[in-house]
Amino acid sequence: MYALPTAIAVTGPDLVLPSPDRHTPSAAVLQSAVQSPRTYSLDQSLTEMHTLIEHHGYVVVLCPASAPASVRHRLHAIRSVLESDRIAILRSDLPPLGIAVLALQLRQLSVCDFSPGVLASAARLLSHYIYAGALLGSVARLDRVPVTLQSHAKSWVPGTQFAVLATPRPELAKVTADGDAHLPGPGFGTKMLYAPGRIAPDWVTTALAPVWHCQGVEEVRLPAESARWWATGKLVEFAAAIPDISVLYQLVSSVRRDDCHWCGLELIGDRCAFCAAPLPPPGERPSPGARALPPRSVNALPRGAT
Repeated sequence: MYALPTAIAVTGPDLVLPSPDRHTPSAAVLQSAVQSPRTYSLDQSLTEMHTLIEHHGYVVVLCPASAPASVRHRLHAIRSVLESDRIAILRSDLPPLGIAVLALQLRQLSVCDFSPGVLASAARLLSHYIYAGALLGSVARLDRVPVTLQSHAKSWVPGTQFAVLATPRPELAKVTADGDAHLPGPGFGTKMLYAPGRIAPDWVTTALAPVWHCQGVEEVRLPAESARWWATGKLVEFAAAIPDISVLYQLVSSVRRDDCHWCGLELIGDRCAFCAAPLPPPGERPSPGARALPPRSVNALPRGAT
């Protein structure tokens, strides 16, 4: 057990959704990722991260894969200078609203009895259960999801709209004049969050959400990064995900746990989220109850770690 919840940190204020209850902590917004290195020095960044570690013990940072290289480099520099094995930097291919939802789920689970290693590695698992997409007024410049030449051509027709699913499996469908567009939805209970841009959200709220049997629909603020991610400001971004913390808890608890052979933390899946060491093949794993190696310095990360 850990005295304080593991800190969930994000690289922008738009990735922090309102807490659904008084038990769910907020996320830490890293100023080292928000502000320019010219205005927020490395010393300030180190102090910011050190304070989080002092208060929470461990820090899980969600960083969009689309974030500028300068943000990624600064985060890794912070971890290296602090020589800390208590910082997990998780890059996610989810769209902006999807990352905000993932951060919320990790925040909900952070108050449960999961160890930091399990919580951090649960991010990959939970990502597969987030249905994130957008209603777009154009796909002419979209490069995050495969787009056919025919769809590109239709983008130039005034009034044409496209329903796009980015995760868990990319899909694209033209919305017909009758409002029909098939996007494969989740086969489990979800709540849908949607964030309107410069087009009306009616199709998302009155057509898509009922077809997906969403248990609730809620409007949130559109993340600042969304227009760049989707390559148009004419959009309504949406994400349907499991809202119930008890279901999330059961989902993570049902997965086998192992000890990282490199840093000693618990993990689920095939790779440690803190040191990036892969799980050895089944025949090479220690027997149940065997002690893992003691934690190592972040400057001695295994080959292939980032």
